[in-house]
Amino acid sequence: MPSKRTTRIGALTVAAVCSTLSAVVLTTPAHADTVRIHDIQGTTRLSPLAGTKVTDVPGIVTAVRTYGSSKGFWLQDPNADDNAATSEGVFVFTSSTPKVAVGDSVTVSGTVSEYVPGGASTGNQSLTEISKPTVTVLSSGNAVPAATVVDASSVPDDYTPLGDTAASGSINGLTLEPTKYALDYYESLEGMNVQVADTRVVTATDPYSELWVTVKPNEHANHRGGTVYGSYTSQNTGRLQIQSLGATADFPKVNVGDTLAGVTAGPLDFNQYGGYTLVASRLGTVDSAGLERETTQKQSKNELAVATYNVENLDPSDATFEEHAAAIVNNLQSPDIVSLEEIQDNNGATDDGTVAADVTVNKLIDAIVAAGGPTYDWRSITPTNDTDGGEPGGNIRQVFLFNPERVSFTDRAGGDATTAVGVTKVHGKAQLTASPGRIDPSNTAWTTSRKPLASEFVFKGKTVFVIANHLNSKGGDQGLTSQYQPVNRSSETQRHLQATAVNAFVNQILDTQKNADVITLGDINDFEFSDTAKILEGDGELWSAIKSLPKSERYTYDYQGNQQVLDQILISPSIRKDCFEYDSVHVNSEFNDQISDHDPQVLRFRP
Repeated sequence: MPSKRTTRIGALTVAAVCSTLSAVVLTTPAHADTVRIHDIQGTTRLSPLAGTKVTDVPGIVTAVRTYGSSKGFWLQDPNADDNAATSEGVFVFTSSTPKVAVGDSVTVSGTVSEYVPGGASTGNQSLTEISKPTVTVLSSGNAVPAATVVDASSVPDDYTPLGDTAASGSINGLTLEPTKYALDYYESLEGMNVQVADTRVVTATDPYSELWVTVKPNEHANHRGGTVYGSYTSQNTGRLQIQSLGATADFPKVNVGDTLAGVTAGPLDFNQYGGYTLVASRLGTVDSAGLERETTQKQSKNELAVATYNVENLDPSDATFEEHAAAIVNNLQSPDIVSLEEIQDNNGATDDGTVAADVTVNKLIDAIVAAGGPTYDWRSITPTNDTDGGEPGGNIRQVFLFNPERVSFTDRAGGDATTAVGVTKVHGKAQLTASPGRIDPSNTAWTTSRKPLASEFVFKGKTVFVIANHLNSKGGDQGLTSQYQPVNRSSETQRHLQATAVNAFVNQILDTQKNADVITLGDINDFEFSDTAKILEGDGELWSAIKSLPKSERYTYDYQGNQQVLDQILISPSIRKDCFEYDSVHVNSEFNDQISDHDPQVLRFRP
């Protein structure tokens, strides 16, 4: 998943940046006179009155949004129909601060429109709203319609229907089945006042004052309080995003496993960054679970400890060096080799042609020493300016740290940004033509993406080949709440080509030396059950060692309430057949004060 910090724009939590200029007008039926909200919402995701001017739509104001670009209010009809598929609530987009209050009984005249948060290219579902409104207040101080309770018994276990093949896989035109599918259930409540109670937090508070809870505490739960995403068909139906209509400064700072105790209530919205969202006018209180950061075991003197750690766009201006150093020294127990991803150049995002990263790396090494760790040495290959993707101007790359007191690096000249590393046989053993060296850097699979870094290390006289990776991100993939089901994961195309190239290189090593110790690791940007991982594993050339953990413990990242695997360490048969230990060290992904959005991984084995 792309980092929220590098892809999200905006200082406030805005559920849907509505604009009548970008509203999607789907049809223009004849002018409709007075209608009810359930007539506007209809029994599908799209209003049958989209594009129509409606007059004197009655309802009670349940919540008001006065901030951001999505100013307006939610209107709900207290007199519901008998059709569970039709919502009784709707958002009224005013564009300026609304002149109504909660409890006002009003009538609204305006145009029904379907707004797609983020634009049609995202594949998102649309939000039904009334725009360009004329509002008449009839009375004030009325009781707000009772909140619909959303809980484990009300949310179906199946996540979504399959899309209509005649509509390119869209579910927009399908009649809602709210007792059968979770997405249909949530859609049937769009705009209505809803509530959850005593819900466990499954994604910590983020910088945008959002968090995720689950109303199904037993759904793919792990012992640390999260909800694990274990397959493309286990989307976890109980997840729900929580935002607030209050001040961001008052939004709770919570970690995974904490509980929002009591009632959290407000209108159910739909936004670009997670889909269905409870925008709370009433927030529960925080019951902390006291989650602590994990610490892995120290490797024995005969074990080689190899780690991968995405340090999230680290550059010299960051204030996180001491914390990263403490994590490496204390939580990871000073691994012998650390593959770092997202090391930026010496001036970070300043795009002035700077590509060297020695200041960045040495600042981290110095911080590690200050934290009581070893004096690491390092190797990397400087990329060509602005060719490897990531934050513009940052020139992110993979870097190997290694402890020269425990392991030696085999330096072999010839590696640079554009020269492909090869494999030769010397005295019956595989050997890289350059160390460090890049794998097939001119291959179009690596266009605007990081090139794998291959190196040779020696531990107690035995050679270990280590390949550091940072594959193409998931940016551009459709979200789980997309109107297209199953969703389109367009970013896979490039990752599959990249995985094919890496697997081919590993094959060269193993064809040259069958028993070679090969480790392929890094931010794979894909799940352990994905086709990307299967291509990397090939016909047994590699195996993702995180699969040695119980399924409930397989996660390195937490995204929209789903704990999932993005970072992996894959091992060759010679390592797999012997004893090894694997640990996903949870120091970041579950915490609101994370210094990276990835958890580091550690492998310990005896070469």
